[in-house]
Amino acid sequence: MKILKISMLALGTSLCGLAQADVIGVKGDLSYWNYNGKANMAAQTSAPDQDLDRKGSAQLSLAFEHPIPLLPNAKIRHVNLKTQTENEVFGQPIYDLDIAHTDFILYYEILDNIVDADVGFGATTLNGDVTTLLADPTSSLYKMGKVDINKTVPVIYGSAGVKLPFTGLSAKTELLYSNFNDTKITDAQAELQYNFIDNLLVDVGLKAGYRILNIKLDDYEKNDLKFDFKGPYLGIDIHF
Repeated sequence: MKILKISMLALGTSLCGLAQADVIGVKGDLSYWNYNGKANMAAQTSAPDQDLDRKGSAQLSLAFEHPIPLLPNAKIRHVNLKTQTENEVFGQPIYDLDIAHTDFILYYEILDNIVDADVGFGATTLNGDVTTLLADPTSSLYKMGKVDINKTVPVIYGSAGVKLPFTGLSAKTELLYSNFNDTKITDAQAELQYNFIDNLLVDVGLKAGYRILNIKLDDYEKNDLKFDFKGPYLGIDIHF
């Protein structure tokens, strides 16, 4: 009888551990975003939008999911946007951007099957600076200017995806939006993924997608700033 009880206890512990592994998960992905776009600082120049050089940056994302009711899952995303305008004056770009963009997201899974969907909220932080080359209205010379950016705004978040059973293929879209306190951010991306490892312990997949990020800061440090970034990305996704 004691042996039976011990065996039942061991089996129950094993099943609990397996169930916990199915409902507690960590998702991480790393990708390379190849982007270009446009920039403008309307208060400092009457010129049209300036084209940005095509550059590349690493994108990082980490999410933690759990089975606790009413408590949201958590996710963080980060990319550093470092680029400059194609147009130059005396070898200096008109705009030189270096902006860290980080999203802190709390979300709920409302669907989690062949079709999955998440909704949530959070905050986006922008931290960095923009160096500008300005024409001096009192002379024919140019001068350097710099605007420091340090902004945090609330955001809403949503994602939807679908899996093709028995193929390892899936598709997903994500959208993050904010329109608060003279700041407007629209961040959308869509991707296809193929899982070449798919088992009870870990899923590993390769993905390709396209991301569009629009940032508008009205009357920020006496400037109206507008940045548009867009381009494809390639990466790897891991789900424990």
